Amino acid sequence: MPHSSFDVGAVSSADASAPHADALVLDNAAWHSLIGPHARFAIGNDLVRRYPDDVAPFLAVRTWDDPGVWDALIELVGPGAQFGYSGADPVFPPGWEVLGRGAGVQLVETPALDPRPDDETIVLGADDAADMLAIVERNQPGPFRPRTHELGRYVGIRRDGRLIAMAGERLHPEGWTEISAVSTDAGFRGQGLASRLVLDVAFHIRERGDRALMHAAATNVTAIAIYERLGFALRRRTTFATARTPA
Repeated sequence: MPHSSFDVGAVSSADASAPHADALVLDNAAWHSLIGPHARFAIGNDLVRRYPDDVAPFLAVRTWDDPGVWDALIELVGPGAQFGYSGADPVFPPGWEVLGRGAGVQLVETPALDPRPDDETIVLGADDAADMLAIVERNQPGPFRPRTHELGRYVGIRRDGRLIAMAGERLHPEGWTEISAVSTDAGFRGQGLASRLVLDVAFHIRERGDRALMHAAATNVTAIAIYERLGFALRRRTTFATARTPA
């Protein structure tokens, strides 16, 4: 999930007035990805699952209310291990350490979204992995690993052979697909490239019958404003956090 400053409170569920507030799979999007369309990537059990390290750094818990979740977590990631989680903000038992909490937002498409394919975009794959990692390193849109591109369709724009803008699909709870890794190099900002890529990705998401969602750091107000102008709206506030299991 995106990195952010730790200054906005989280809520545990969607506001009843928010778009698609009844889409409960979105309250635990990583878990529903790993038990659904992304089950082929899942490592873990019926309480805790994660992606392979070279695919994504995300760990998901079915529910923090099950007393067996703590042992399952230690078994999955090991003692004294750091892990990231999102969504709910649990109270950890003694010996567990919360290393940081970040405030985020979850945005979902509304009828105002008008997705369309873009003629300049190219589909990216394994042969483009080095360039994808490089643009993420330059722009820091959030975690991206060597095999993240396997999670969905990634597209980009090249100029003079250089990948200068990118976006793609990440989490995939049933019926929904997350648009992520939206990146534009500094020298090409202000040209609407990110918006074009988001609309292209959203078009293909709709083509297969899914709806689009996005996550952003709550402090990234510029990006959030752009996404809202495109036709996304706040569904819920959430938490991105990192913790450590007992040694």
